[in-house]
Amino acid sequence: MTQPLTLVGTAHPKPERAAELKQLLLSFVEPTRQEPGCLEYHFHEDRDEPGVFIFYEAWRSQVDLDAHLALPHMQAFWEQRMDYLKSDLDITFLTMHSPYEPAARA
Repeated sequence: MTQPLTLVGTAHPKPERAAELKQLLLSFVEPTRQEPGCLEYHFHEDRDEPGVFIFYEAWRSQVDLDAHLALPHMQAFWEQRMDYLKSDLDITFLTMHSPYEPAARA
């Protein structure tokens, strides 16, 4: 069995592009949650630093995450991300040691 993995990313947008980036990142939430292998996908805004966006993703496997990142809209975002950002995404990859049991998700 493959081990789930998680990533936490932080985006520091250019002030003039923050609202646009927020809408774009929000548009990814529901489609991503429907993807095979997506265990969790959440989009946040820092309460102490409005305009800083944080996303939390948990995936069943690296293969599932790779399939997500290969989707056309994700490829387009990756190629255009610096149009929105002051600095590149800060992404931390985590190994999940407390995976969800399938019955617990029902």
